[in-house]
Amino acid sequence: MKAAVVDEWGRPPVYTDFPEPQPRDGAIVAAVEASALTNLTRGLVTGAHYASKEIELPTVPGVDGVVRLPDGRRFYTGALAPHGMMAQRTLLSQHGAFELPDGIDSVTAAAIPNPGVSAWLALELGAAVRAGDHVLVLGATGVTGSMAVQLASSLFDAGRVVVAGRDTTRLDWLRTVGADDAIALGHDDLDARVTALHAERPFDAVLDYLWGEPAERTLSALAASHSAAYYHRTRWVQIGSMAGPTMSLQAGLLRGTGIVMSGIGLGSVPPDDMARARTEALPQLFDMVADGRLHLRTQARPLADVEHVWTTVEPSGTRVVLVP
Repeated sequence: MKAAVVDEWGRPPVYTDFPEPQPRDGAIVAAVEASALTNLTRGLVTGAHYASKEIELPTVPGVDGVVRLPDGRRFYTGALAPHGMMAQRTLLSQHGAFELPDGIDSVTAAAIPNPGVSAWLALELGAAVRAGDHVLVLGATGVTGSMAVQLASSLFDAGRVVVAGRDTTRLDWLRTVGADDAIALGHDDLDARVTALHAERPFDAVLDYLWGEPAERTLSALAASHSAAYYHRTRWVQIGSMAGPTMSLQAGLLRGTGIVMSGIGLGSVPPDDMARARTEALPQLFDMVADGRLHLRTQARPLADVEHVWTTVEPSGTRVVLVP
């Protein structure tokens, strides 16, 4: 069969032949309909990701996707190595597979779970967002950030959602799907806006998809908005590092504020919570997409184009999905 194959760390996959999957341990062969090209999928085959050590080469990338059985039923499921989802066929594990409703197409269904579950975990487990909370999303114009904005507003009933990002067109769109206010990075004064907003009504949670310089400035602005005698617990959840992997953080900032920092990722979520996210979040996410309450812009590309697509930067807020 044809598949995207990685046989060397750090190099894009090549569209070539790969051995057919064989049924094993209760898993059955299924035809792949779609698999999203996520940052996680890219990162795993660099060899530098903390989960890369669990992968043996050669391998087919694609951590999850949508498959169809001979009887016509479609399932969203995770991959069983070395048969990732970026292939014509893969293995469907009967454990953890989710049958899809008719109201959602395969490309969208493949694109939603990764950013949707990540955003749900950040809001539910990391930030513990509750009805009425004041939420700031740094890097809101990306795929997962925009998903978090929509879920914070609709599913978690946040009282106010402020978004920050560089794409002003996407910021305007986010106002139509749940954002109450927007900070245009590179155009607005980030420090002054965050200081004023936090002083007006303290942020209960910050979802950080950027890190680097914007996060450093935001943390300083939060601390500057009140005196050390003032206490408000702000839950800062670190999720992505699109603006850089490092920043400077003064120790006194954490001692002098109510900011509590944590991270959400593959290694920081207990297995039971990850399983709960799949069973609780996925049905809600698919239902919300099917009835128009949740939106994600996708771009379907042929699997044969994988080598080119792999190294191409997709438009802001768009998830590329490979189809055989």
